[in-house]
Amino acid sequence: MQHFLLYLLALGAGVSVATQQVLNGNLRTALNSPAWAALVSYAVGLLTMIVTVIALRERIPSWKTIADVPWYAWSGGVFGGAFILLVILLLPLLGAATLFALVIAGQVLAAVTLDHFGAFGLTPHPIGAARLAGAALLIAGVVLIRE
Repeated sequence: MQHFLLYLLALGAGVSVATQQVLNGNLRTALNSPAWAALVSYAVGLLTMIVTVIALRERIPSWKTIADVPWYAWSGGVFGGAFILLVILLLPLLGAATLFALVIAGQVLAAVTLDHFGAFGLTPHPIGAARLAGAALLIAGVVLIRE
């Protein structure tokens, strides 16, 4: 039952990403700028996280904790910013279904590779026949869902 709930939450995260990007596309049109739309999206996200940290009564990490964070862990926001901007730019050109089929395929291919090599501290999960077949099916799905 616990796994089912976790799967539903993960599915909800995917729904929220797709919905966020469609709304960001609307914001792009309203502001007439993909860069401003991305900035506003991140600013609202920052405010949301500030409220969350306060509501959860999270303590500010110590300077030692901050200093011990690996250098690469700080770069997540760069990838997030690139993702938001690229999706805002590509959504009207590719359509939501094609764009997200490609995004999901890219995410899974990257995740399988990162898992295989145990990158950035992940527990290694070697690529096997089943994972390769799953990646191939995802790519087939991208081909089938295109307009």
